[in-house]
Amino acid sequence: MSGKIRKSDALYYHEKGKKGKLEVIPTKETKTQRDLALAYSPGVAEPCKEIAKNVNDVYKYTAKGNLVGVISNGTAVLGLGDIGPEASKPVMEGKGVLFKIFSDIDVFDIELNCKKVDEFVEVVKSLEPTFGGINLEDIKAPECFEIEKRLKKELNIPIMHDDQHGTAIISSAGIINALELVEKKIEDVKIVVCGAGAAAISCTKLYLQLGAQLNNIVMVDVDGVLNSKRSDIDQYREMFVTKREVDTLAQAMVDADVFLGLSAADVVSQDMIKSMAAKPIVFALANPNPEIAYDKAMSVRSDLIMATGRSDYPNQVNNVLGFPFIFRGALDIGAREINEQMKLAAVHAIAKLAKEPVPDIVNLAYNQSNLTFGKEYILPKPLDPRLLTTVSPAVAKAAMESGVAKFEITDWEKYENELNKRLGRDEQIIRILTSKALQNPKRVLFAEAENLNVLKAAQVIRDEGIGTPILLGNRAIVKSIILEHGLDLDDIEIIDPRTDEMDQKRKKFGDAYFNKRKRKGITYPQSKKIMRDRTHFGLMMLDQNEIDVFISSNAKEYQETLKPALEIIGLKKEVKKVAGMHVMLTKKGPLFCADTTVNVDPSMEDLIDITLLAAKEVMQFNVKPKIAMLSYSNFGSGKQESPSKVRKAVEYLHKYHPELIVDGEMQANIALNTESLNDIYPFCQLDQKGANTLIFPNLSAGNIAYKLLQEVGGCEAIGPILVGLNKPVQVLQMGSTVRDIVHMVTIGVVEAQIKNEL
Repeated sequence: MSGKIRKSDALYYHEKGKKGKLEVIPTKETKTQRDLALAYSPGVAEPCKEIAKNVNDVYKYTAKGNLVGVISNGTAVLGLGDIGPEASKPVMEGKGVLFKIFSDIDVFDIELNCKKVDEFVEVVKSLEPTFGGINLEDIKAPECFEIEKRLKKELNIPIMHDDQHGTAIISSAGIINALELVEKKIEDVKIVVCGAGAAAISCTKLYLQLGAQLNNIVMVDVDGVLNSKRSDIDQYREMFVTKREVDTLAQAMVDADVFLGLSAADVVSQDMIKSMAAKPIVFALANPNPEIAYDKAMSVRSDLIMATGRSDYPNQVNNVLGFPFIFRGALDIGAREINEQMKLAAVHAIAKLAKEPVPDIVNLAYNQSNLTFGKEYILPKPLDPRLLTTVSPAVAKAAMESGVAKFEITDWEKYENELNKRLGRDEQIIRILTSKALQNPKRVLFAEAENLNVLKAAQVIRDEGIGTPILLGNRAIVKSIILEHGLDLDDIEIIDPRTDEMDQKRKKFGDAYFNKRKRKGITYPQSKKIMRDRTHFGLMMLDQNEIDVFISSNAKEYQETLKPALEIIGLKKEVKKVAGMHVMLTKKGPLFCADTTVNVDPSMEDLIDITLLAAKEVMQFNVKPKIAMLSYSNFGSGKQESPSKVRKAVEYLHKYHPELIVDGEMQANIALNTESLNDIYPFCQLDQKGANTLIFPNLSAGNIAYKLLQEVGGCEAIGPILVGLNKPVQVLQMGSTVRDIVHMVTIGVVEAQIKNEL
């Protein structure tokens, strides 16, 4: 769902900080001399001896069972062609990132400087002891066919060329569901395949396994239909030579039921779509531009079901629906290969998932009230967290049933729980929020635009389609920064409240502000003068619905924005307090922390309000809040004022808000250590997973804790998020990065969407 990606942004992303996109980190304790003696000599000798006695123990004592080699020779990289192994490395690292974030599989990317099949195969064969599986990537045809065939035959670990089989598996799931909707059987339909490369051949072979008939298939390449008149057809395409009297794509499309495109943009015309049979199915998968544009095709056939490779149209065929979860299932039972049974199991699992009720977190991501199986939803969405627990077990079961598993899974419920724990069900929270923001962008005002990071963030949110940025600042200064740094913001709206051209606007806003504050110490002349201040002017724009989201300066003190925001925007109905919250992105999922920025020494009543505000905000992230109210004591062990107020707040919440999962007072380690919590305090309301929302007893504790988590714990912090105000106002921290600002804008846009829906 990304928008425009600029060359400078892409290069900076890959260059900044530690180079590359992957790193190796220890998974065991390494802090003491004893730890090191266990990790290496002499302790390491013991697992070595066990593996020497039983080679399968390598899966028990090493990372082999969770390690995939992503291997390429750079001969067919994206749409760039043969650019060499070094130039392919960013893509291989990127594939590794997808493996990690979607299925917690570790990757070593390996770029080989060898184009000959024999040489490539010999090198990869020698790597078998290292890896639990091999993902072949970006290798040109026809060499990719021979390489995969030989490696599958000669190695005892799963091998998959994702360029071939990933597309085949996902498109097959889509075809199954589309045919069900149009009430056609796969053995009866006429299929046109446009493109005769590795992916097209693999897709067509898988369709045959699903029941498609070879005599109903016509394959077309750049030179026309594969028919008996051609003398240039190699062994890999020979089986798809048709006996029908057709020479062109247009002829093949007449009365066709299914079109699969894996070729080039705009090779299919509207007339071709019109010539297809009733209720046609079109999978135009050329990327980024399909064989026929979605709108063009849909405009001429109301009975059409269409899929593309793009995320901005319904029914995206995306390989990320498959490969992370297929390898996850294969690795977890030590599969010796990825066979046809395993691929078909993945096909049917993905197809079945699209027919099941869609969780709220997925509806939230795609700004849908209720995604349901139908013409515009024949495949699960890439951000659906159920893919891991649906596809991986199906693949593992198929491996066991087909006899290629080294190990067995007997407790499938336990296995599903283990899969969920790998990532945390809410690990994708930022991707989910970004996806939702993209569905309905809002007008975002930056109150202090004379800042390079603010301007870079404005460019990102416009390029990505998250919102429409509006800048407050001195036009000459802002323009000079844009010019100096080569930003593409020439046409962006810049407003300077101090200029003469803003006289009428200042008067309008001043009058409105005076009506709000005239009995609270503000004079009429003061109300006019104060509108020269960007914060007050911008907040009045928000109040008067001229913008949807207000983003403050990252140079001002927090209270310099909070005070006028309270005066102008005010609190939500039935809210008595405003509070500050940070979202800490941890390896176990998001951790919501409040109050971290506003209330210095909250009373019992204040703690209740902060907790209720935080709970509502957490629910807006589509996460069920499990709240721990923190102190330095546990459940009555401290009698001093601080733990007592926390304890009384918990008692009130238990009595008047029984719908909340909340408990305390408790220490932070108890709230987050579920083993200690369940052993020592089994009565606690927090379930087996512990707390995901922490309420701190005072500002010092909250502010110190989140900054320690950020700096020492390595957690990414999103915030501070102001909760309780009537409209989205976010205050940037000093030193906010472009990424920080974009996150804050994203949250503000989602909050504006939610407010509009109320």
